[in-house]
Amino acid sequence: MAHTKNDILTILGVSIKPGERKEANFDVANLHTSTPVNVPVIIERSKKPGPIVLFTAGIHGDEVNGVEIVRQLIAKGINKPKCGTIICIPVINVFGFINLKREFPDGRDLNRVFPGSKDGSLASRVAYKLVHEIIPHVEYIIDFHTGGSGRFNAPQLRYSKGNRIPNDLAKVFGAPFVLYSKNLSKSFRTICYKLGKPLLLFEGGKSFHIDDVITNSGVNGSKRILHHLGMLSSKFKVSAPKNNCVFINESKWIRANYSGMFKASITIGVQVTKGDILGNITDPYGKFNYFVKAQNNGYIINVNESPIVYQGDALFRITTNIKT
Repeated sequence: MAHTKNDILTILGVSIKPGERKEANFDVANLHTSTPVNVPVIIERSKKPGPIVLFTAGIHGDEVNGVEIVRQLIAKGINKPKCGTIICIPVINVFGFINLKREFPDGRDLNRVFPGSKDGSLASRVAYKLVHEIIPHVEYIIDFHTGGSGRFNAPQLRYSKGNRIPNDLAKVFGAPFVLYSKNLSKSFRTICYKLGKPLLLFEGGKSFHIDDVITNSGVNGSKRILHHLGMLSSKFKVSAPKNNCVFINESKWIRANYSGMFKASITIGVQVTKGDILGNITDPYGKFNYFVKAQNNGYIINVNESPIVYQGDALFRITTNIKT
């Protein structure tokens, strides 16, 4: 679905003509000090009509790697389309980003309050404004996230199974893994699905951390999507994915049988066989050493990087049912 006429696009009260670049301000509330909070929405339009693509990050304020991906898209000029329009919102939850907190100051997770409410909580108001003033204008969305609680995610895309358009786009994006995941109630992904807006959710890395491999995966995948849509400037090269994408139907957590000091001994994203040693748990006194082993064949798509774990903590996420 592409726009066929050179119409004026109006977002958050800002009018953008074909060929123009403008910033709109996604303002909802001031800080408690009365200081205004500006959340820039960066809009780049080509003179040629085409699709409208939205790149978002920072729904969770502590997921800085996603913010870095969108920042690079802007800094490198990848967001200047050959046709159509590219909208970038690098930090949606700027309140959480300021404090490096996942939630909003009201304690709510923005990704669990969609579609929001005009007169609800702060997080709910942000969700409402995003759904009513940004989403109606766009045709494709790529939303960047990272793992939490010290758990490092391999670069992966997530969407519900049987969703044909994201499935086709995922193959173009070329992340190493696609994890079929049910739409979560009141999430951004779910509301976009209900509104008929194809969304790719990218997960990679962990909170409070910027990782070059994850960043490159997100940036390169975004370039492939834009190239596929005919929007990427010819000055940018598009690299083919290093490996075929692995589609994950099911996965499970390998959990700690003991509390102690933990160290993984395998690399994220590797394929392992049942019985392979993945890491070990020790005590501080040198008396105990327990080896964590793979319980089945599969790929390791998430690793707990916390040095201290307790019995029952999730250590590794391993695939149990895949297709390539």
